[in-house]
Amino acid sequence: MDRNFDHLAQRFEQRVYGGLKGEIRLAVIWRDLLPIIEQLESGGGCFEVLDIGAGLAQLATRLAKRGHRVQYNDISAIMQGKAQQRVRDAGVVPQFNWHCGNYFDLPSPGNYQLLQCHALLEWLDQPQRAIEFAALQLAPGGYLSLCFYNPAAKIYRNLIRGNFAWLQQSGSYRSDTGSLTPNHPCELEQVRSWLQQAGFAVCSESGIRVFHDYVVEKRGGHNSPEEVLDMELKYSSQEPFKWLGRYLHIMAKRCG
Repeated sequence: MDRNFDHLAQRFEQRVYGGLKGEIRLAVIWRDLLPIIEQLESGGGCFEVLDIGAGLAQLATRLAKRGHRVQYNDISAIMQGKAQQRVRDAGVVPQFNWHCGNYFDLPSPGNYQLLQCHALLEWLDQPQRAIEFAALQLAPGGYLSLCFYNPAAKIYRNLIRGNFAWLQQSGSYRSDTGSLTPNHPCELEQVRSWLQQAGFAVCSESGIRVFHDYVVEKRGGHNSPEEVLDMELKYSSQEPFKWLGRYLHIMAKRCG
Protein backbone atom coordinates (compact mmCIF):
# COMPACT_ATOMS: atom_id res chain seq x y z
CA MET A 1 0.00 0.00 0.00
CA ASP A 2 1.26 3.53 -0.81
CA ARG A 3 2.34 5.47 2.29
CA ASN A 4 0.01 8.10 3.80
CA PHE A 5 1.65 10.65 6.12
CA ASP A 6 -1.48 11.76 8.01
CA HIS A 7 -0.16 10.35 11.30
CA LEU A 8 3.38 11.66 10.72
CA ALA A 9 2.64 15.03 9.12
CA GLN A 10 4.10 17.14 11.95
CA ARG A 11 7.21 15.00 12.16
CA PHE A 12 7.58 15.04 8.38
CA GLU A 13 7.35 18.84 8.35
CA GLN A 14 10.04 19.18 11.03
CA ARG A 15 12.43 16.40 9.99
CA VAL A 16 12.27 16.51 6.19
CA TYR A 17 11.75 20.19 5.38
CA GLY A 18 12.65 21.84 8.66
CA GLY A 19 16.06 23.33 9.33
CA LEU A 20 19.18 23.14 7.21
CA LYS A 21 18.36 19.72 5.75
CA GLY A 22 15.21 21.12 4.21
CA GLU A 23 16.95 24.28 3.03
CA ILE A 24 19.55 22.22 1.18
CA ARG A 25 16.92 20.09 -0.52
CA LEU A 26 14.90 23.08 -1.69
CA ALA A 27 18.00 25.00 -2.80
CA VAL A 28 19.38 22.17 -4.96
CA ILE A 29 16.05 21.36 -6.59
CA TRP A 30 15.29 25.04 -7.26
CA ARG A 31 18.76 25.56 -8.73
CA ASP A 32 18.10 22.69 -11.15
CA LEU A 33 14.56 23.83 -11.90
CA LEU A 34 15.21 27.51 -12.53
CA PRO A 35 16.77 27.26 -16.03
CA ILE A 36 13.86 25.07 -17.14
CA ILE A 37 11.32 27.46 -15.63
CA GLU A 38 12.91 30.43 -17.37
CA GLN A 39 13.01 28.53 -20.66
CA LEU A 40 9.32 27.67 -20.40
CA GLU A 41 8.44 31.24 -19.42
CA SER A 42 10.31 32.64 -22.41
CA GLY A 43 8.21 30.46 -24.70
CA GLY A 44 4.82 31.65 -23.59
CA GLY A 45 4.61 33.16 -20.13
CA CYS A 46 2.58 31.22 -17.58
CA PHE A 47 2.36 27.44 -17.76
CA GLU A 48 0.61 24.50 -16.10
CA VAL A 49 2.26 22.51 -13.29
CA LEU A 50 1.25 19.17 -11.77
CA ASP A 51 2.76 18.34 -8.37
CA ILE A 52 2.08 14.75 -7.23
CA GLY A 53 2.78 13.81 -3.64
CA ALA A 54 3.19 17.56 -3.20
CA GLY A 55 3.27 17.60 0.60
CA LEU A 56 3.74 21.12 1.96
CA ALA A 57 3.86 22.68 -1.53
CA GLN A 58 6.96 24.82 -0.95
CA LEU A 59 8.19 24.78 -4.54
CA ALA A 60 4.68 24.76 -5.97
CA THR A 61 4.02 27.97 -4.05
CA ARG A 62 7.15 29.57 -5.53
CA LEU A 63 5.94 28.63 -8.99
CA ALA A 64 2.50 30.09 -8.28
CA LYS A 65 4.13 33.36 -7.18
CA ARG A 66 5.64 33.54 -10.67
CA GLY A 67 2.13 33.34 -12.11
CA HIS A 68 1.98 29.65 -13.00
CA ARG A 69 -1.05 27.46 -12.38
CA VAL A 70 -0.62 24.44 -10.10
CA GLN A 71 -2.59 21.23 -9.77
CA TYR A 72 -1.76 19.98 -6.28
CA ASN A 73 -2.03 16.32 -5.32
CA ASP A 74 -1.33 14.45 -2.09
CA ILE A 75 -2.85 11.40 -0.46
CA SER A 76 -2.71 13.02 3.00
CA ALA A 77 -5.53 15.39 3.97
CA ILE A 78 -3.41 16.77 6.81
CA MET A 79 -0.51 17.56 4.49
CA GLN A 80 -2.93 19.21 2.07
CA GLY A 81 -4.32 21.33 4.89
CA LYS A 82 -0.83 22.55 5.76
CA ALA A 83 -0.15 23.28 2.09
CA GLN A 84 -3.39 25.24 1.77
CA GLN A 85 -2.39 27.41 4.72
CA ARG A 86 0.97 28.10 3.06
CA VAL A 87 -0.79 29.04 -0.18
CA ARG A 88 -3.19 31.37 1.65
CA ASP A 89 -0.30 33.04 3.45
CA ALA A 90 1.48 33.54 0.11
CA GLY A 91 -1.60 35.09 -1.49
CA VAL A 92 -1.72 32.69 -4.44
CA VAL A 93 -4.96 30.78 -3.76
CA PRO A 94 -6.38 31.44 -7.28
CA GLN A 95 -3.35 29.73 -8.84
CA PHE A 96 -4.11 26.35 -7.22
CA ASN A 97 -6.44 23.44 -7.83
CA TRP A 98 -6.55 20.74 -5.16
CA HIS A 99 -6.82 16.95 -5.26
CA CYS A 100 -6.55 14.79 -2.15
CA GLY A 101 -6.15 11.12 -3.05
CA ASN A 102 -4.04 8.79 -5.14
CA TYR A 103 -2.18 10.54 -7.94
CA PHE A 104 -3.38 7.98 -10.49
CA ASP A 105 -6.99 9.06 -9.89
CA LEU A 106 -6.27 12.40 -11.58
CA PRO A 107 -7.71 12.79 -15.11
CA SER A 108 -5.39 11.44 -17.79
CA PRO A 109 -3.87 12.28 -20.20
CA GLY A 110 -2.85 15.81 -19.26
CA ASN A 111 -1.09 18.67 -20.99
CA TYR A 112 1.26 19.98 -18.30
CA GLN A 113 4.57 21.65 -19.07
CA LEU A 114 6.12 20.69 -15.71
CA LEU A 115 5.45 17.77 -13.38
CA GLN A 116 7.02 17.58 -9.94
CA CYS A 117 7.43 14.25 -8.17
CA HIS A 118 9.58 14.79 -5.08
CA ALA A 119 10.29 12.14 -2.42
CA LEU A 120 7.37 10.00 -3.58
CA LEU A 121 8.77 7.04 -5.55
CA GLU A 122 10.30 5.40 -2.49
CA TRP A 123 6.94 5.23 -0.70
CA LEU A 124 5.05 3.60 -3.57
CA ASP A 125 4.36 -0.10 -4.08
CA GLN A 126 4.67 0.45 -7.85
CA PRO A 127 7.15 3.31 -8.37
CA GLN A 128 7.53 2.71 -12.11
CA ARG A 129 3.83 3.47 -12.48
CA ALA A 130 4.43 7.06 -11.31
CA ILE A 131 6.97 7.64 -14.07
CA GLU A 132 4.63 6.16 -16.67
CA PHE A 133 1.87 8.41 -15.29
CA ALA A 134 4.16 11.44 -15.64
CA ALA A 135 4.71 10.65 -19.32
CA LEU A 136 0.94 10.61 -19.87
CA GLN A 137 0.41 13.88 -18.02
CA LEU A 138 3.15 15.93 -19.67
CA ALA A 139 2.81 17.67 -23.00
CA PRO A 140 5.45 16.73 -25.60
CA GLY A 141 8.62 18.56 -24.61
CA GLY A 142 7.39 18.94 -21.02
CA TYR A 143 9.70 18.40 -18.04
CA LEU A 144 9.72 16.01 -15.10
CA SER A 145 11.40 17.05 -11.85
CA LEU A 146 12.06 13.77 -10.04
CA CYS A 147 13.59 13.64 -6.56
CA PHE A 148 14.02 10.27 -4.85
CA TYR A 149 15.78 8.64 -1.92
CA ASN A 150 19.23 7.21 -2.61
CA PRO A 151 19.63 3.75 -1.01
CA ALA A 152 23.39 3.76 -1.65
CA ALA A 153 23.70 6.74 0.71
CA LYS A 154 21.97 4.82 3.50
CA ILE A 155 24.48 2.00 3.13
CA TYR A 156 27.43 4.40 2.99
CA ARG A 157 26.25 6.25 6.12
CA ASN A 158 26.04 2.98 8.05
CA LEU A 159 29.52 2.02 6.84
CA ILE A 160 30.90 5.33 8.14
CA ARG A 161 29.19 4.88 11.50
CA GLY A 162 30.27 1.28 11.91
CA ASN A 163 26.76 -0.17 11.83
CA PHE A 164 28.00 -3.36 10.20
CA ALA A 165 25.41 -5.54 11.94
CA TRP A 166 22.63 -3.58 10.22
CA LEU A 167 24.29 -4.21 6.87
CA GLN A 168 24.88 -7.91 7.49
CA GLN A 169 21.51 -8.89 8.95
CA SER A 170 19.72 -9.03 5.62
CA GLY A 171 20.48 -8.94 1.92
CA SER A 172 17.41 -6.77 1.39
CA TYR A 173 17.00 -3.12 2.27
CA ARG A 174 15.37 -2.51 5.65
CA SER A 175 14.01 0.60 7.33
CA ASP A 176 13.06 1.18 10.94
CA THR A 177 9.38 0.76 11.76
CA GLY A 178 7.62 4.11 12.07
CA SER A 179 10.60 6.05 10.73
CA LEU A 180 10.77 8.47 7.84
CA THR A 181 13.31 6.25 6.10
CA PRO A 182 11.60 4.73 3.04
CA ASN A 183 11.25 0.96 2.83
CA HIS A 184 10.96 0.84 -0.98
CA PRO A 185 13.95 2.91 -2.21
CA CYS A 186 14.76 2.89 -5.91
CA GLU A 187 18.25 2.37 -7.32
CA LEU A 188 19.52 5.07 -9.68
CA GLU A 189 20.05 2.69 -12.60
CA GLN A 190 16.52 1.34 -12.19
CA VAL A 191 15.06 4.85 -12.26
CA ARG A 192 17.09 5.72 -15.36
CA SER A 193 15.76 2.60 -17.06
CA TRP A 194 12.16 3.47 -16.18
CA LEU A 195 12.63 6.99 -17.54
CA GLN A 196 14.02 5.70 -20.82
CA GLN A 197 11.19 3.18 -21.19
CA ALA A 198 8.63 5.93 -20.60
CA GLY A 199 10.13 8.15 -23.30
CA PHE A 200 12.16 10.60 -21.22
CA ALA A 201 15.61 12.04 -21.89
CA VAL A 202 17.65 12.95 -18.80
CA CYS A 203 18.72 16.62 -18.74
CA SER A 204 20.55 16.80 -15.42
CA GLU A 205 21.31 14.75 -12.29
CA SER A 206 22.20 16.18 -8.88
CA GLY A 207 22.77 14.96 -5.34
CA ILE A 208 20.98 16.43 -2.34
CA ARG A 209 22.92 16.57 0.96
CA VAL A 210 26.13 15.08 -0.39
CA PHE A 211 28.03 15.54 2.90
CA HIS A 212 25.78 17.21 5.49
CA ASP A 213 24.22 13.99 6.78
CA TYR A 214 27.56 12.20 7.12
CA VAL A 215 29.08 14.72 9.54
CA VAL A 216 29.40 13.26 13.05
CA GLU A 217 31.47 16.03 14.65
CA LYS A 218 30.97 19.59 13.43
CA ARG A 219 34.25 21.36 12.73
CA GLY A 220 35.21 24.59 10.98
CA GLY A 221 32.76 25.48 8.24
CA HIS A 222 30.27 22.85 9.44
CA ASN A 223 29.24 25.36 12.11
CA SER A 224 28.12 27.89 9.49
CA PRO A 225 24.79 27.01 7.84
CA GLU A 226 25.52 29.48 5.04
CA GLU A 227 28.87 27.86 4.24
CA VAL A 228 27.37 24.37 4.39
CA LEU A 229 24.63 25.40 1.95
CA ASP A 230 27.18 26.95 -0.41
CA MET A 231 29.35 23.81 -0.38
CA GLU A 232 26.33 21.54 -0.83
CA LEU A 233 25.27 23.52 -3.88
CA LYS A 234 28.81 23.48 -5.27
CA TYR A 235 29.34 19.72 -5.00
CA SER A 236 25.75 18.62 -5.65
CA SER A 237 26.36 18.68 -9.40
CA GLN A 238 29.94 17.37 -9.40
CA GLU A 239 31.02 13.76 -9.78
CA PRO A 240 31.71 11.66 -7.81
CA PHE A 241 30.29 13.66 -4.92
CA LYS A 242 26.74 13.98 -6.21
CA TRP A 243 26.23 10.21 -6.08
CA LEU A 244 26.64 10.38 -2.27
CA GLY A 245 23.52 12.54 -1.88
CA ARG A 246 20.88 11.23 0.51
CA TYR A 247 18.46 12.10 -2.29
CA LEU A 248 19.00 12.36 -6.02
CA HIS A 249 17.31 14.88 -8.31
CA ILE A 250 16.78 14.24 -12.00
CA MET A 251 15.41 16.69 -14.55
CA ALA A 252 14.06 14.81 -17.56
CA LYS A 253 12.33 15.93 -20.76
CA ARG A 254 9.47 14.06 -22.36
CA CYS A 255 10.50 13.23 -25.91
CA GLY A 256 8.16 13.52 -28.88
